[in-house]
Amino acid sequence: MGGESANMSSLKAIEKTQLEKFLGMESGYVLDFTNRTFQDFVRDVAGIDIYSDEYAVNGDSKAKRFRAFWERESDTTVAKVLSEFLNYWRLQTPNPTPEERVLSEHCHQIIQRLSGQTIASTVSEESFLKMGWGDISLKDATTDHTLLPILESRFEEAKHCLEHKAPLATIFLCGSILEGLLLGTASDNPAVFNSANSSPKDSSTGKVKKFPDWRLAELIEVACEVKFLTLDVKKFSHALRDFRNYIHPHAQRVSEFNPDKHTAEICMQVLKAAVACLSKKKK
Repeated sequence: MGGESANMSSLKAIEKTQLEKFLGMESGYVLDFTNRTFQDFVRDVAGIDIYSDEYAVNGDSKAKRFRAFWERESDTTVAKVLSEFLNYWRLQTPNPTPEERVLSEHCHQIIQRLSGQTIASTVSEESFLKMGWGDISLKDATTDHTLLPILESRFEEAKHCLEHKAPLATIFLCGSILEGLLLGTASDNPAVFNSANSSPKDSSTGKVKKFPDWRLAELIEVACEVKFLTLDVKKFSHALRDFRNYIHPHAQRVSEFNPDKHTAEICMQVLKAAVACLSKKKK
């Protein structure tokens, strides 16, 4: 059963408009879900049957049922489902457009408000670039001493590429280092990462995937949820992940993405910030 109307969410009109646009609800759909996958997804996340009669008060389409859902359910429940929708969208959209990125950030901020979190992910690129992280060391951010020489070699190469105006190479190297560090962190803390709400599940078994099968987006989400990364670092880490996906030439051609030194500097700063966060947590 769903919640009582007294516990209805506090979504504001502008937030509903932003969510409808992000989820593609104008057409009656919710993302790319079928009736069956939409029902299964909401049930798995919130234990609610979105196809029960109480969610058909506005009509029978997926969008109309979801509008009834956020009219009836609490902030906590709505935030939980929206968070999983956002995670799903990120996995299905490796190369978002600038407009999609803006909408996804609006969705993220709405989730934070509904779940009672302080919205701290509002740091601008300019402010982020000016942040100092002191002397960072990769060895302070990982316990895998067999992997450390590889990561350190890539880090030195990334700095060399940035210095010599090779932004694309800088971005790819920073992305690979970040993924290596987060995968190592997850492996060092299996109970914490596996029990997170945003841990990726195998669609056929419903069990949490093995760490080598986690995507970078999933590692970033869970690392933030379990407090290994701050919200600001999470936000810019997703930007690095987006840029790193242009390792595929066709994706770069379609998006007309042309990285410059500024983009590369942001990615290097993201990596340094992540190293600082992981080092602090390790200590």
